[in-house]
Amino acid sequence: MSKYIISSFLLFTIAVTWGQENTDVINDSIVYKERYGLRVGVDVSKPIRSILEENYSGLELLADYRISKRLYIAGEIGNEKKSITENNVAFTTKGSYFKLGVDLNTYRNWVGMENMIYVGIRYGLSKHEQRLHSYSIYNTSQYWEESVISEGGENGNFTGLSGQWIEFQFGVKAELLRNLYMGVNLQLKRLISEERPENFDNLYIPGFNKVLDDNTIGVGLSYSIMYQIPLYTRTK
Repeated sequence: MSKYIISSFLLFTIAVTWGQENTDVINDSIVYKERYGLRVGVDVSKPIRSILEENYSGLELLADYRISKRLYIAGEIGNEKKSITENNVAFTTKGSYFKLGVDLNTYRNWVGMENMIYVGIRYGLSKHEQRLHSYSIYNTSQYWEESVISEGGENGNFTGLSGQWIEFQFGVKAELLRNLYMGVNLQLKRLISEERPENFDNLYIPGFNKVLDDNTIGVGLSYSIMYQIPLYTRTK
Protein backbone atom coordinates (compact mmCIF):
# COMPACT_ATOMS: atom_id res chain seq x y z
CA MET A 1 0.00 0.00 0.00
CA SER A 2 2.86 2.42 0.87
CA LYS A 3 4.54 1.69 -2.46
CA TYR A 4 1.24 2.33 -4.25
CA ILE A 5 0.76 5.68 -2.49
CA ILE A 6 4.35 6.72 -3.20
CA SER A 7 4.08 5.69 -6.83
CA SER A 8 0.78 7.51 -7.25
CA PHE A 9 2.22 10.66 -5.63
CA LEU A 10 5.24 10.55 -7.95
CA LEU A 11 3.03 10.11 -11.01
CA PHE A 12 0.81 13.00 -9.87
CA THR A 13 3.85 15.22 -9.28
CA ILE A 14 5.27 14.39 -12.69
CA ALA A 15 1.92 15.08 -14.34
CA VAL A 16 1.50 18.44 -12.58
CA THR A 17 5.09 19.44 -13.38
CA TRP A 18 4.70 18.46 -17.03
CA GLY A 19 1.42 20.36 -17.26
CA GLN A 20 2.96 23.43 -15.62
CA GLU A 21 5.88 23.34 -18.03
CA ASN A 22 3.50 23.15 -20.98
CA THR A 23 1.45 26.03 -19.53
CA ASP A 24 4.60 28.08 -19.09
CA VAL A 25 5.53 27.42 -22.69
CA ILE A 26 2.09 28.58 -23.82
CA ASN A 27 2.15 31.66 -21.56
CA ASP A 28 5.69 32.52 -22.54
CA SER A 29 4.67 32.47 -26.17
CA ILE A 30 2.34 35.48 -25.52
CA VAL A 31 4.49 38.59 -25.86
CA TYR A 32 3.31 42.17 -25.43
CA LYS A 33 4.96 45.50 -24.78
CA GLU A 34 4.36 47.76 -21.78
CA ARG A 35 4.75 51.50 -22.31
CA TYR A 36 7.08 53.53 -20.10
CA GLY A 37 7.23 57.29 -20.24
CA LEU A 38 6.24 60.68 -18.90
CA ARG A 39 2.59 61.48 -18.26
CA VAL A 40 1.59 65.15 -17.91
CA GLY A 41 -1.75 66.80 -17.31
CA VAL A 42 -3.89 69.30 -15.46
CA ASP A 43 -6.30 69.23 -12.52
CA VAL A 44 -9.51 70.29 -14.30
CA SER A 45 -11.37 70.96 -11.05
CA LYS A 46 -9.37 74.14 -10.32
CA PRO A 47 -10.18 76.01 -13.58
CA ILE A 48 -13.82 75.01 -13.10
CA ARG A 49 -13.77 76.38 -9.54
CA SER A 50 -12.15 79.57 -10.84
CA ILE A 51 -15.14 80.08 -13.13
CA LEU A 52 -17.85 79.14 -10.65
CA GLU A 53 -16.42 80.70 -7.47
CA GLU A 54 -15.98 84.45 -7.45
CA ASN A 55 -13.42 84.42 -4.63
CA TYR A 56 -11.15 81.66 -5.96
CA SER A 57 -8.60 81.19 -8.74
CA GLY A 58 -6.12 78.37 -9.19
CA LEU A 59 -4.23 76.10 -11.56
CA GLU A 60 -2.43 72.81 -10.95
CA LEU A 61 -0.23 70.80 -13.32
CA LEU A 62 0.46 67.11 -12.71
CA ALA A 63 3.08 64.64 -13.91
CA ASP A 64 4.24 61.10 -13.25
CA TYR A 65 7.03 58.93 -14.61
CA ARG A 66 6.93 55.15 -14.60
CA ILE A 67 10.12 53.60 -13.22
CA SER A 68 8.98 49.98 -12.80
CA LYS A 69 5.97 47.79 -13.41
CA ARG A 70 4.03 49.22 -10.45
CA LEU A 71 6.00 52.24 -9.20
CA TYR A 72 5.77 55.84 -10.44
CA ILE A 73 7.53 59.05 -9.44
CA ALA A 74 4.77 61.66 -9.23
CA GLY A 75 4.27 65.31 -8.41
CA GLU A 76 2.13 68.41 -8.73
CA ILE A 77 2.86 72.12 -9.01
CA GLY A 78 0.32 74.92 -8.80
CA ASN A 79 -0.84 78.26 -7.50
CA GLU A 80 -3.98 79.44 -5.72
CA LYS A 81 -5.65 82.65 -4.65
CA LYS A 82 -8.48 82.42 -2.13
CA SER A 83 -10.51 85.17 -0.46
CA ILE A 84 -12.57 84.24 2.60
CA THR A 85 -15.05 86.41 4.47
CA GLU A 86 -16.41 85.03 7.73
CA ASN A 87 -18.21 86.48 10.72
CA ASN A 88 -15.05 87.67 12.46
CA VAL A 89 -12.39 87.90 9.75
CA ALA A 90 -11.88 88.69 6.05
CA PHE A 91 -8.62 87.88 4.28
CA THR A 92 -7.01 86.86 0.98
CA THR A 93 -4.26 84.28 0.59
CA LYS A 94 -2.26 83.70 -2.59
CA GLY A 95 0.84 81.70 -3.40
CA SER A 96 2.44 78.72 -5.11
CA TYR A 97 3.15 75.16 -4.03
CA PHE A 98 4.62 71.88 -5.19
CA LYS A 99 4.21 68.26 -4.14
CA LEU A 100 6.61 65.38 -4.84
CA GLY A 101 6.38 61.68 -4.07
CA VAL A 102 5.59 58.23 -5.45
CA ASP A 103 2.52 56.25 -6.53
CA LEU A 104 2.10 52.48 -6.26
CA ASN A 105 -0.29 50.81 -8.70
CA THR A 106 -2.27 48.10 -6.91
CA TYR A 107 -4.34 47.10 -9.97
CA ARG A 108 -3.39 44.04 -12.02
CA ASN A 109 -4.15 44.95 -15.61
CA TRP A 110 -5.30 42.64 -18.34
CA VAL A 111 -2.98 42.24 -21.29
CA GLY A 112 -2.74 45.50 -23.21
CA MET A 113 -4.35 47.63 -20.47
CA GLU A 114 -2.44 50.21 -18.42
CA ASN A 115 -4.98 51.53 -15.90
CA MET A 116 -4.20 52.40 -12.29
CA ILE A 117 -5.81 52.02 -8.89
CA TYR A 118 -3.09 53.50 -6.75
CA VAL A 119 -1.96 54.69 -3.37
CA GLY A 120 0.56 57.50 -3.13
CA ILE A 121 2.47 59.70 -0.74
CA ARG A 122 3.66 63.29 -1.22
CA TYR A 123 5.77 65.90 0.50
CA GLY A 124 4.14 69.31 0.02
CA LEU A 125 5.62 72.80 0.35
CA SER A 126 3.81 76.13 -0.04
CA LYS A 127 5.20 79.67 -0.33
CA HIS A 128 2.48 82.29 0.04
CA GLU A 129 1.38 85.66 1.36
CA GLN A 130 -1.71 86.78 3.19
CA ARG A 131 -3.68 90.00 3.16
CA LEU A 132 -5.83 90.70 6.22
CA HIS A 133 -8.71 92.98 5.24
CA SER A 134 -10.60 93.22 8.53
CA TYR A 135 -11.27 91.40 11.79
CA SER A 136 -13.57 91.80 14.75
CA ILE A 137 -12.68 91.74 18.44
CA TYR A 138 -14.94 89.46 20.44
CA ASN A 139 -16.58 91.23 23.39
CA THR A 140 -18.35 89.32 26.16
CA SER A 141 -20.14 92.46 27.38
CA GLN A 142 -23.65 92.92 26.00
CA TYR A 143 -23.36 96.69 26.46
CA TRP A 144 -20.51 97.20 23.99
CA GLU A 145 -20.76 95.95 20.43
CA GLU A 146 -17.95 94.01 18.81
CA SER A 147 -15.26 96.23 17.30
CA VAL A 148 -14.52 95.69 13.61
CA ILE A 149 -10.98 96.75 12.67
CA SER A 150 -10.05 97.33 9.02
CA GLU A 151 -6.39 96.84 8.26
CA GLY A 152 -4.64 98.97 5.67
CA GLY A 153 -1.17 99.57 4.31
CA GLU A 154 1.60 97.26 5.44
CA ASN A 155 -0.08 96.34 8.73
CA GLY A 156 -2.40 93.86 7.09
CA ASN A 157 0.02 92.43 4.52
CA PHE A 158 2.01 89.34 5.56
CA THR A 159 4.68 87.94 3.20
CA GLY A 160 7.26 85.17 3.39
CA LEU A 161 4.78 82.61 4.76
CA SER A 162 5.10 78.87 4.18
CA GLY A 163 3.62 75.51 5.03
CA GLN A 164 4.88 71.92 4.84
CA TRP A 165 2.78 68.78 4.94
CA ILE A 166 2.64 65.06 4.24
CA GLU A 167 -0.11 63.93 1.89
CA PHE A 168 -1.60 60.51 1.20
CA GLN A 169 -3.47 59.93 -2.06
CA PHE A 170 -5.92 57.23 -3.11
CA GLY A 171 -6.93 57.38 -6.75
CA VAL A 172 -7.77 55.92 -10.14
CA LYS A 173 -6.35 56.65 -13.61
CA ALA A 174 -8.15 55.10 -16.57
CA GLU A 175 -7.06 55.17 -20.22
CA LEU A 176 -9.90 56.60 -22.31
CA LEU A 177 -8.04 56.75 -25.63
CA ARG A 178 -4.55 55.76 -26.65
CA ASN A 179 -2.20 57.55 -24.17
CA LEU A 180 -5.05 59.77 -22.88
CA TYR A 181 -6.04 59.26 -19.23
CA MET A 182 -8.68 60.58 -16.88
CA GLY A 183 -8.15 60.37 -13.14
CA VAL A 184 -9.65 61.17 -9.78
CA ASN A 185 -8.02 61.04 -6.36
CA LEU A 186 -8.79 61.70 -2.72
CA GLN A 187 -6.14 63.47 -0.65
CA LEU A 188 -5.58 63.25 3.10
CA LYS A 189 -3.05 65.79 4.43
CA ARG A 190 -1.21 66.32 7.70
CA LEU A 191 0.43 69.71 8.33
CA ILE A 192 3.90 69.26 9.83
CA SER A 193 5.24 72.83 10.00
CA GLU A 194 4.36 76.39 8.99
CA GLU A 195 5.73 79.94 8.95
CA ARG A 196 2.97 82.07 10.50
CA PRO A 197 2.30 85.81 10.20
CA GLU A 198 3.24 87.89 13.22
CA ASN A 199 0.38 88.24 15.72
CA PHE A 200 -1.90 86.33 13.37
CA ASP A 201 -2.18 82.88 11.80
CA ASN A 202 -2.28 80.92 8.55
CA LEU A 203 -5.97 80.49 7.84
CA TYR A 204 -5.53 79.06 4.34
CA ILE A 205 -2.46 77.45 2.78
CA PRO A 206 -2.32 77.02 -1.03
CA GLY A 207 -2.14 73.33 -1.93
CA PHE A 208 -3.15 72.30 1.58
CA ASN A 209 -6.55 73.97 2.11
CA LYS A 210 -8.16 75.65 5.11
CA VAL A 211 -6.26 75.55 8.40
CA LEU A 212 -7.99 75.34 11.78
CA ASP A 213 -6.48 76.10 15.20
CA ASP A 214 -7.36 72.74 16.72
CA ASN A 215 -6.93 70.59 13.61
CA THR A 216 -3.90 70.14 11.33
CA ILE A 217 -5.65 67.69 9.00
CA GLY A 218 -6.65 68.74 5.49
CA VAL A 219 -8.51 66.98 2.70
CA GLY A 220 -8.72 67.50 -1.05
CA LEU A 221 -10.18 66.07 -4.23
CA SER A 222 -8.68 66.21 -7.71
CA TYR A 223 -9.99 65.43 -11.21
CA SER A 224 -7.30 65.18 -13.85
CA ILE A 225 -6.77 64.75 -17.57
CA MET A 226 -3.32 63.48 -18.52
CA TYR A 227 -1.45 62.55 -21.69
CA GLN A 228 1.33 59.97 -21.73
CA ILE A 229 4.46 60.59 -23.79
CA PRO A 230 5.81 57.07 -24.45
CA LEU A 231 9.61 57.05 -24.26
CA TYR A 232 10.28 53.32 -24.52
CA THR A 233 8.66 49.91 -24.09
CA ARG A 234 9.51 46.75 -22.22
CA THR A 235 8.63 43.33 -23.57
CA LYS A 236 6.75 40.99 -21.28
